[in-house]
Amino acid sequence: MKWLKIGLLSLMAAFYVMRGVNHFLNPDSYLEIMPPYIPAHGTMVALSGVAEILLGVLVMVPATRRWAAWGIVLMLIAFLPVHVHMLVNNHLYAEVSTAFLWARFPLQALLILWAWFYTLGSASSEA
Repeated sequence: MKWLKIGLLSLMAAFYVMRGVNHFLNPDSYLEIMPPYIPAHGTMVALSGVAEILLGVLVMVPATRRWAAWGIVLMLIAFLPVHVHMLVNNHLYAEVSTAFLWARFPLQALLILWAWFYTLGSASSEA
């Protein structure tokens, strides 16, 4: 069971690091989906990329795992307005199916639950 926890933790960390790096490799894809009411789009894309990289790395360190996992939970919650904006304004994103936009919500919930698991004392210290 310990190998499964370590494997899932490593997968989660790699996911966030890669997503964060992608903010710098393909910033236009993130800029396109930013709601107009969020200021400084370029800065926000860069900051969210840094946050994903940093949290992905810190979740692998036992001493910072719980805080990093909470950070991931909060970050995913902070990203929800972008998902809502895309769904409400789906006509602006013709290349993305409405079914996919709806599917992002349960996926986001699963990602939050996955990170939350590592906020628990035993889960964060054992892996």
